[in-house]
Amino acid sequence: MQGPIHPQVKTFASWIRKWGKLKLALLCQLLFVGIALVVGAVFGLVVNNTINWQQIQGALIFSVLLGPVCISFLFYLVLHLDAALSYLEDSAHQERLLNEGMQDNIRQLNFEIEERKKAFQAKRRAIDELRKEIAERKKAQIELEEQSLLIRSIVDSSPDLFYYRDETGRFASCNKMFEVIMGKSAVELIGHYPAEIYTDDSAQAAILTEYEVSMQPSELTLDVEFVKDDGQVLWFEMRKVPFYDRHGRYIGLLGFGRDITSRKLAEQALEKAYQDKGKFIATLSHELRTPLNGIVGLSRRLLESRLTKQQHGWANTIFSSAETLGNIFNDIIDLDKIDRQDLDIVYQSVALKQFISDIANFAELLCQQKGLQFKLTCQGDLDVFLRLDPTRLRQVLWNLLNNAVKFTANGLVSLHCEIDSAEHELHFLIEDTGIGIAKQEQQRIFDMYYKSNDGRRLSIMGSGIGLSVSRALIEAMQGDIHVSSNIGEGSQFSVKLPAQQLAQEAQHEIACPELTILLVEDIPLNAEIAISLLEQRGHTVLHAETGEDALAFLETEDDIDLVLLDMQLPDMSGEQIAKYIRQEPHLASLPIVVLSANVRKAEHQLDGVLIEGALAKPINTGKLDQMLARLFSPSAVKLLHTNEPVVSAESQILDEAILNDYLQSLGKEVVRRSAQLFAQLLPGYMNKLVETAVQRQEKDFQEAAHKLKGAAASVGLLWVQKHAKRLEQEPVNWHGLERQLVDFHLKTEQHMAALSEFIEQA
Repeated sequence: MQGPIHPQVKTFASWIRKWGKLKLALLCQLLFVGIALVVGAVFGLVVNNTINWQQIQGALIFSVLLGPVCISFLFYLVLHLDAALSYLEDSAHQERLLNEGMQDNIRQLNFEIEERKKAFQAKRRAIDELRKEIAERKKAQIELEEQSLLIRSIVDSSPDLFYYRDETGRFASCNKMFEVIMGKSAVELIGHYPAEIYTDDSAQAAILTEYEVSMQPSELTLDVEFVKDDGQVLWFEMRKVPFYDRHGRYIGLLGFGRDITSRKLAEQALEKAYQDKGKFIATLSHELRTPLNGIVGLSRRLLESRLTKQQHGWANTIFSSAETLGNIFNDIIDLDKIDRQDLDIVYQSVALKQFISDIANFAELLCQQKGLQFKLTCQGDLDVFLRLDPTRLRQVLWNLLNNAVKFTANGLVSLHCEIDSAEHELHFLIEDTGIGIAKQEQQRIFDMYYKSNDGRRLSIMGSGIGLSVSRALIEAMQGDIHVSSNIGEGSQFSVKLPAQQLAQEAQHEIACPELTILLVEDIPLNAEIAISLLEQRGHTVLHAETGEDALAFLETEDDIDLVLLDMQLPDMSGEQIAKYIRQEPHLASLPIVVLSANVRKAEHQLDGVLIEGALAKPINTGKLDQMLARLFSPSAVKLLHTNEPVVSAESQILDEAILNDYLQSLGKEVVRRSAQLFAQLLPGYMNKLVETAVQRQEKDFQEAAHKLKGAAASVGLLWVQKHAKRLEQEPVNWHGLERQLVDFHLKTEQHMAALSEFIEQA
């Protein structure tokens, strides 16, 4: 159909559609008539050589009549032929498209067949892998079950108890030991709250210390006492560990309990041994002091009487021996404190000039008794206030000076004091012209119980612990002590301490009236120093060496203004004398100030007896003046404190003044280590509080609170210190105390975080 006619048909068909059938028919009719006229004329000319008008007329009529029929037929034929051609073209196009589609489908089918082959192969491989994985999982599951069974067997056979509670507080799991201790099987425990099974006062409730589900749990370790039905007492170290999910949501609590009964019994035995040892030392010291004070007092009176030279030497030997024995008792008490780590260092502002003057007075008295010369030299500006523990430093210097006098037969004992402003250090040098110390002995002179093998030194009595105690005190004050000596040339003991200079406060004269003071003191040396201090201040002193003498003075003397009362006397205790004074109507208002080496212990002994105050021995002159001024010149004392700010520590977390003082004097690293040490010791303090609260041991509970109070004060945790002080001093309410202690522990940890932040920001 693609012959020559095809384009003409398409063209003519397009004319029909373009011009319309009528217009094109008329045009074709005219063309047909014209062709007929031309053909008739040409035919006439060819045939007849002339135009035959009749013939032309006939051709015209023929064309007019036949033209429409031919034209209609032509149009019909062309249009149908065009439609047929278009149909054929469409058919060919559709066939071509169909062929192309079939080819595409064939290609797609071939591709899908290949893909299905690949998928089938991959499926076979996946099935093989799946079969392999299933086999491995079955194997792993079997191994896991075996391991779980093994772990469960280990857990169940463990002597430690174990349990797990979910986020709601219900039991979720436990081991056999827990079942035995709790007296219930796992079926009876799992899915239940402890309160549903046990009462708060049951023995098993002690194992479960996290009673409140609403309480935010934290990791906690406690020693818990468990009393079995047969009365046997067991101790468990319970450790509670909270679990959280990755979003920080609490999801459960894991509890472990280890039987520490043997360890606890050993600790209790050791603690009892320590307490018994302390009581024994205190009792032994007191009991031995009773006859010793008699020896000292009588020998002193003998020395003051008329004696031959030989008798005076004997009496002097008795007096020196008894006095030395008294110093040994003091060393033993301090040694016991060091052994129990109960050695307190209490820093305060000290007027250095007055402090050295007091030391020099003591040394001069010692030297006078032995006929030695005493020399005091100072270098630097001593008219300053330093941060020191005057009691402990005085104890060390007195010990060194006493040793210098003891080991010097004749010659000189000197005390040199120097302030190194550049290094912020305070130096003391005690020199003597005594027998000296051999080089090989100097390395061990500060060892406990060490005594020289030098025969000359063995002739002089000593305990061998005084220098050891002195070194412990100096090291506790962050200082150093050294010795240098040559045989026959004397010894030099040097003491070096950090010296933080404090701002000197404005001084006001305190006019204290002249008083008549009854001094009840059985140690002659202590009495002599106290009398000298009081008489220097214009007071009249009545000295009683025994309780019987004191009662006699109280009965016969009407103008006594104050009683300075030693707690340990040869014939009675200071408590008995104080109670006697308060029971007598004419003495009830007489002020009593206690003298004691352990002020806290003395105040505890006099609990319930009204006293006006307590002074530590040896007597600090500044505190003595403050005490006298407070009792007899209150207006002057008020003047001193008029400009002092009043700060309520109840709402304060930290004692920032103390912390800043420590940071300035000791440095950030030392303060940081102290805070870290407190953090390490805190669980032990809290365990002791909880343990004594569970056992309702009031005395031990208060003692534990006292230790926590002191530790908190040493690192500036003011709120913790105040709270521990209330626990120590206020009547104990056992109901709900354990929960209060848990809250107290959590708050203390929060305050420790604030302390760490304060130190780091300093």
